[in-house]
Amino acid sequence: MADPAAPARGVRAGIERFIDLTGRATSWLALVIVVVMAVNVLLRYLFSEGSVWAQELEWHLLSPLILFGMSYALLHGEHVRVDVLYANFSARKKLLVDLLSALLCIAISVAIIWLSLKYVQQSYVISEQSSDPGGLTHRWILKALIPLGFFVLILQCIAIILGTVEKLKALRS
Repeated sequence: MADPAAPARGVRAGIERFIDLTGRATSWLALVIVVVMAVNVLLRYLFSEGSVWAQELEWHLLSPLILFGMSYALLHGEHVRVDVLYANFSARKKLLVDLLSALLCIAISVAIIWLSLKYVQQSYVISEQSSDPGGLTHRWILKALIPLGFFVLILQCIAIILGTVEKLKALRS
């Protein structure tokens, strides 16, 4: 009988290593955001100076943090889940809920990717940039993170499905 707590192997292990590495690298953006915000506040209130690009940089950094952080949070079970019912489910029911949730997450992610591609393309074609003088350029790069972030989320959901199927098979044995 396979151990349900056994470490991941194969494709699932590769996906989880990639998600973990991406999440850890992306987490450093939180520190960068804090520094940028602190500098912006100090410049504004101590020296009456500020720049549009520095303010825009805050949300330009927040976007990848969220888009790649959601997969990392899901990998480590740090996502928001309503445990009121789930906590009382049997192991098999919990696995079935996890499987269904992963499949629904993939469906939603595919829809978001599909809908965002035209959005990114339009931004690229018009060379979209900030409408504010001194703002950041190449906004399409930021928008391109939307489908990329949801593709990474799909990868994590695939890893969850693979792990859930392994655990369901172990329960049958």
